[in-house]
Amino acid sequence: MAETDFTALMLDETDGKVRASLRRLAEDQLPEGDVTVRIDYSTLNYKDGLIINGLGRLVRKYPHIPGIDFAGTVERSASPDYQPGDKVLLTGWRVGETHWGGFAQKARVKAEWLVPLPAGLSARRAMAVGTAGFTAMLAIMALEEYGLTPAAEGEVLVTGAAGGLGSVAVVLLSRLGYRVAASTGRASQHDYLRGLGATAIVDRAEVSQPPAKPLLAERWAGAIDSVGGATIANLMASMRMRAGIASCGNAGGVEFTATVLPLLLRGVALLGIDSALCPKPRRLAAWKRLTEIMPMDQLDAMTSEARLAELPELAAKILKGEVRGRLVIDVNG
Repeated sequence: MAETDFTALMLDETDGKVRASLRRLAEDQLPEGDVTVRIDYSTLNYKDGLIINGLGRLVRKYPHIPGIDFAGTVERSASPDYQPGDKVLLTGWRVGETHWGGFAQKARVKAEWLVPLPAGLSARRAMAVGTAGFTAMLAIMALEEYGLTPAAEGEVLVTGAAGGLGSVAVVLLSRLGYRVAASTGRASQHDYLRGLGATAIVDRAEVSQPPAKPLLAERWAGAIDSVGGATIANLMASMRMRAGIASCGNAGGVEFTATVLPLLLRGVALLGIDSALCPKPRRLAAWKRLTEIMPMDQLDAMTSEARLAELPELAAKILKGEVRGRLVIDVNG
């Protein structure tokens, strides 16, 4: 077996059914790209759960290696920006969707998709932050650019708060001095969320139903929403004047049933967060701020670890909301 061979979680489709299996591959089977990376860690995200279970039509071509982010070491490079031995990470650019991704011991990608691993951040911790934490930071930056400050009246609501994105958002907002309301549908997560810094817990049912009226009582100073669907309409109706909603996902559906009244009468802003095609200067700024703000002890406390072989089972669990916090994948374990 050649030294360049590697193990990957490979998805195949037969008769419309997607099946996952561990496979040994040769490096020359990797897709085209400027840089070959020896991967140390990836992360299991909700989108990965959809892909591994063949849902959402996020993958159109098989065989396929999922995994929408990774961190590791450059092995070979045709780019002047990276040299062998450089530590790098990747989030976005449809890796793990249209391009083979991080649930493998190697990846080959375009140099422009990578960023250097921030100083003082290990590959494991970078993936404990991962796409979810990176997106949470982009959401906070967008809300602050719209005018949100820790002095704002009211709490900042985080929906899906026990998940990966929500957990990091709660920690970051709390660290920055915001009062954070965490929404969850599981009573068993209340102590966990308070431990992350939430000042209030909101039952998911309160914010997941269509609002009874176009405008409700002003409540939230801002919101980070990873649910979508009816939740967006509910939040828009109950935001304070000139408040923003950073929308990061659509696990609850893509329907948009809100009226224009919150936009016209309260100046509410719906801020779409696209972490997949984020320009490099903004990616670098977000990662720099993350490393400055994120308390590593809390990051470690919310992180668990798994191996490639465990992914099919865990992918089913994340879709059911049974994966809490951040789940890093040791691709060499």
